[in-house]
Amino acid sequence: MSRSSGERLGEADRAAVEPLTALVAVLAVGAALGLYATALEDATPEPADPTADAVLDRIERDATVGGIVRPERLYHLESETPTVVELETERRRWRVGVGSASPSAGGRIDPRSPAVAQRSVTVAVAPGENVRGRLRVAIGR
Repeated sequence: MSRSSGERLGEADRAAVEPLTALVAVLAVGAALGLYATALEDATPEPADPTADAVLDRIERDATVGGIVRPERLYHLESETPTVVELETERRRWRVGVGSASPSAGGRIDPRSPAVAQRSVTVAVAPGENVRGRLRVAIGR
């Protein structure tokens, strides 16, 4: 049945959608978004090896007491990843190999390498004396 342009539509005749149809459409869109999110999460590559930043976080947590890095704690670190840890202040430098890494490699750790992470820390150099220093971690590949 066609209506003439002069007839007014009633409120009940405008944009009416069956409730069951609307519910099915919402469920279909929700299911599609859920499948898409699951597929996207599974497609994201995860690094097989731990990153230098993750190793640095773990080593800093293990070597720190009360927010201050204690150099003597570097010698008791454990890690599955071969790592060289370097703690440096203006006056002194500590270098330790963790895992199967050897700290005897000459020179300093190159901070521009992608296998190196570093951050500024507070270091206890004597009882009651704390100075700023830099904690560096180089992971073996």
